[in-house]
Amino acid sequence: MNGLNPPDQTLLDQLAALLGPQGFITDRDLVAPWLTDWRNRYHGESVALLAPGSSEQVAAVIRLAAAARVAIVPQGGNTGTVAGATPPADGSALLLSLRRMNRIRSISAEDNAVIAEAGVILSDLHDAAAAIGRRFPLSLAAKGSATIGGLVSTNAGGTQVLRFGPMRALVLGIEAILPDGSRFDGLATLRKDNRGYDLRQLLTGAEGTLGIVTAAALRLVPAIGSRAVAWAGLPSPQAALTLLRRLEDRTGEAVESYELVPANALALVLANIPGTRMPLAEPAPWNVLIEAVGAEGGGDPLGAVERCLADAIEDGLVLDATIAANETQAAALWALREAISDAEKIDGPSLKHDISVPVSEMPSFLERERDRVEQSFPGARIIAFGHLGDGNIHFNLLPPTGADRNAWIAAQGAVASALVHDLVAAVGGSLSAEHGIGQAKLAEFARLTDPVRLTALRAIKQALDPLGIMNPGKLVPLAPEGKGQ
Repeated sequence: MNGLNPPDQTLLDQLAALLGPQGFITDRDLVAPWLTDWRNRYHGESVALLAPGSSEQVAAVIRLAAAARVAIVPQGGNTGTVAGATPPADGSALLLSLRRMNRIRSISAEDNAVIAEAGVILSDLHDAAAAIGRRFPLSLAAKGSATIGGLVSTNAGGTQVLRFGPMRALVLGIEAILPDGSRFDGLATLRKDNRGYDLRQLLTGAEGTLGIVTAAALRLVPAIGSRAVAWAGLPSPQAALTLLRRLEDRTGEAVESYELVPANALALVLANIPGTRMPLAEPAPWNVLIEAVGAEGGGDPLGAVERCLADAIEDGLVLDATIAANETQAAALWALREAISDAEKIDGPSLKHDISVPVSEMPSFLERERDRVEQSFPGARIIAFGHLGDGNIHFNLLPPTGADRNAWIAAQGAVASALVHDLVAAVGGSLSAEHGIGQAKLAEFARLTDPVRLTALRAIKQALDPLGIMNPGKLVPLAPEGKGQ
């Protein structure tokens, strides 16, 4: 592996002495759950799980690993979907968990900022912000296990990107241990800092290939004063986009989430998730989940959303709609959207595609390319759901009913995914909108990416990690043999 060595007993003894029994774990029963990715498709090996309790210990671990030329695979909550935190199957790397580093170092309503260590769980950060009358405006279905370090390292998205952007837009500063064991201390909560290359942005989304994020300074926003949560049934994706623009015209920036749910995704949830029920009297071909938010003391968006939906129904743009009357109803509507991935998992294996295209292209892409893919693979079905407002859709393909799904995916999966990615590239889109590259998309990333971009990525990796010890085999495709790094 590029001149790297497997961990030897001398290194393991040094790490055990450094980290102690809490931080140096070799018990197979304790290590095994962290060797497999969230989707259970990739399985790795590691002779030890390292769990440092401080950034100083992380730095010491990296210095020892660099001296021994041993690879390190950093891991947060292990909720990623592209196997970016799964170690190689040959056991040549050590797994490093940041979960013990779970302190919130500081939080300030005056600064509208929080400094959280990498192992802080997202839902715990939400609670800490709420306690001071603020909120952290990024949420996703895995908020109970996803960690801040992982969210930063993958530039996570979620359901509020429409208004607040992905993780990259919320990161004010980063503390990270670089591949030589030095510490980059960039945790200042400055809104303006024009000192050349922005290392915090370079490390955000780097998937642990340039260093290990140990803490992050993050932007907070005012707490929610009022909100309107609605579900609307529509005839087409184009109607959904038209409705979004109308809502924005009526409510300004109040619309934070706008989630597209096709009829087949909703049917999957209703069939597989107990306690869910139809939100409307009659099924619609397409649906959107809308959340509009007003700050404390600001305007209540409910009236504007209600009037907009009523007008849209009268115009024939919307088939039917319902607005949550209380938090219980709002939670029930959100559960329909957040349960789609779990419902797919229960239904059986499928091909996942986390794609983005220009927002204006999304409606026609959804219908045109859905039909094209389904015609190319008779009996297969596309379930396309997600964040219409920012052009990010999960364009997933379910094998034909009655087929051995694993066998079908093994035989057809690579060709089917290549077709989807080619269609995305043809309209100027991306094969990874919010989940990253990891190892699952490495080959397709290399196949479809501009050589200039690949050359730049390799140059950055070589400059910061010349030994190649940081999460090898992820994100950055190797250069073809004989063409350098």
